[in-house]
Amino acid sequence: MSENTLFRSLDLIEPGDLVNYHGSLTDWHGLYIVELCNCGLCRIRDVVQSDDVRYRLIDPWTERDATPRCVRRQSITRSTACA
Repeated sequence: MSENTLFRSLDLIEPGDLVNYHGSLTDWHGLYIVELCNCGLCRIRDVVQSDDVRYRLIDPWTERDATPRCVRRQSITRSTACA
């Protein structure tokens, strides 16, 4: 099994993946490209090596100027288009 196949089988999210957001902000539900969140609070989490990784969602169609930040892993699912 290749490293990439193993990564995908674990349903892990990596930057650039297309994901479906289904979190508490229901007006924002839908498909996004995911990146690691780089806000100040998330940078602090990274410095203290917290296991609480958060994500920034990017609208791939640029229909929205603002998109959710600091999104928890439980609020997103990798799109089947990435399989």
